[in-house]
Amino acid sequence: MFTGIVEELGEIVAIEHLGDASRFQVRGPVVTEGAKHGDSIAVNGVCLTVVDIIGDAEGDRFSADVMAETLERSSLGALGVGSRVNLERPMALGGRLGGHLVQGHVDGTGTIVERKLSEHWEIVKISLPAGLSRYVVEKGSITVDGISLTVVDAGPDYFTVSLIPTTLALTTLGVKQAGDPVNLEVDVLAKYVERLLGRDGGAQNDEATDEATP
Repeated sequence: MFTGIVEELGEIVAIEHLGDASRFQVRGPVVTEGAKHGDSIAVNGVCLTVVDIIGDAEGDRFSADVMAETLERSSLGALGVGSRVNLERPMALGGRLGGHLVQGHVDGTGTIVERKLSEHWEIVKISLPAGLSRYVVEKGSITVDGISLTVVDAGPDYFTVSLIPTTLALTTLGVKQAGDPVNLEVDVLAKYVERLLGRDGGAQNDEATDEATP
């Protein structure tokens, strides 16, 4: 479980294509400190399993296998060598929940529609895939590329968020432009409530993750 508070802006340093999967090497000295094989790290909001920890002169890296399903259903498939990525380790038991409960299971991808500069912050409009709008409400929480954000305005096929200078400086949303894809994870509590009330119509939500779910 994650909180959507990005710890580090990492970089994709290598991608090995393995037919029906790819192995990513990601530089991130903060998140690799103390990490080991089998640990989880969220990469742009997608929970990946560490395969190896690789040390080099420029900083520690970790490798992770990404299935074709995840590449197709998340924005990880659009990444290349040199791409910057948001990194977060799982929340430690007893740690502070700085954002909101984030699973690392991407519900879909959106696209940055436009950015509007203000004096002290920036408003970003993001498209919302059909089927996810019912989970997004004004002042509610949503995860964008692994970042816990508060919804400012929720429309039928879009939502907006306000980004403070810290978010712009320390995450990928500071450099992404109109037309760029982003991973979206809606508030899991909303999905559970819908299921318990029997209002999902039997629909199955598509999730992108490389973590086994019981």
